[in-house]
Amino acid sequence: MSISICFDFGNTRLKAAIFKENELLEVVVLSKGDTAEIDELLQKWSPIKSILSSVIHHDKSIETLLSEKTHFHLLGPGSMINFTSPVGKPETIGADRLAIVAAAVDQYPNQHSLAISLGTCITYNFVDNKHQFLGGSISPGMQMRFRAMHEQTALLPLITPSSEFTLVGYDTKTNLLSGVILGIAAEIDGIIGAYEQKYANFNVLLTGGDICYFAQHLKKRIFADQNLIFKGLYAICEKNT
Repeated sequence: MSISICFDFGNTRLKAAIFKENELLEVVVLSKGDTAEIDELLQKWSPIKSILSSVIHHDKSIETLLSEKTHFHLLGPGSMINFTSPVGKPETIGADRLAIVAAAVDQYPNQHSLAISLGTCITYNFVDNKHQFLGGSISPGMQMRFRAMHEQTALLPLITPSSEFTLVGYDTKTNLLSGVILGIAAEIDGIIGAYEQKYANFNVLLTGGDICYFAQHLKKRIFADQNLIFKGLYAICEKNT
């Protein structure tokens, strides 16, 4: 039973997921994401294969380390994937979006799917029943909205996200929470509704680090999966290594 390790380097968090065959064993949040920390993971799990999805300027020596100790693949425009991308500039598609769409196709083949990732930015990714990634949209994420209101005003504080708030905020913090979290929930429901008018039946997949703040507020039917990106990375890793 071979071990594979999948790395996701996002703007906010650096994570690794360990798979035994196609079973997800563990997700690790990296504190530094440097070669020493990654080498510790390699020594602990002895993976045969590895893949890295990165949307940041990471240390290139990480790629060297993974290449020396595993069958390594760097996710990018040249990767073999389970869908096509008939968009204007497919080479500009972010690695994180490639992994999320790959997971949607792998789990729901021959079906329309809208995969929504709630991270630093919110990405809407639509793949049709012919496995064509048609694109989608990008909007500011939760933390970005909180920071924008704090940095572009004189008196609004930067608050810590919380699920404890009411529709009608009773102080500054709850007003900000209600505005941002319920505002994003309404945005997501509205965009799903727009897709429903065009495509009728499709799966809605919700993932990302901020998923816990929004799933309970959505009116539309969704499938919430915190580890969707890792499942996509594993599928791409299998195809490329």
